[in-house]
Amino acid sequence: VQLQASGGGLLQAGGSLRLSCAASGITFSMYNMAWFRQAPGKEREFVTAISWTGGNTYYAESVKGRFTISRDTPKNTVYLQMNSLKPEDTAVYFCAAKRRGGSYSTSNDYAYWGQGTLVTVSS
Repeated sequence: VQLQASGGGLLQAGGSLRLSCAASGITFSMYNMAWFRQAPGKEREFVTAISWTGGNTYYAESVKGRFTISRDTPKNTVYLQMNSLKPEDTAVYFCAAKRRGGSYSTSNDYAYWGQGTLVTVSS
């Protein structure tokens, strides 16, 4: 199983960025997908998740209205569109996959993780 995250970078506050996470080794259509992030010196936190059908999405309050998660099942890829970025969004962003059950926002419920991609937002 491999989750390959990409798209991170350095940008100024107010900018936009789209992260991608390509999955292999799993039946992608059967997995709920999520993005978590970890800022320097902080614990990993939930950002957003999308159900295996794509019909339900969930967001942390801190990103609601600015970030959008989506999935392209034929491409086995999940995306994170980030708009109106703030310096406090600076973190390593990880994609994760889990089957049904458990909580969308609990990292321990996710079976597979990508390697992370760094997003740095300057003020």
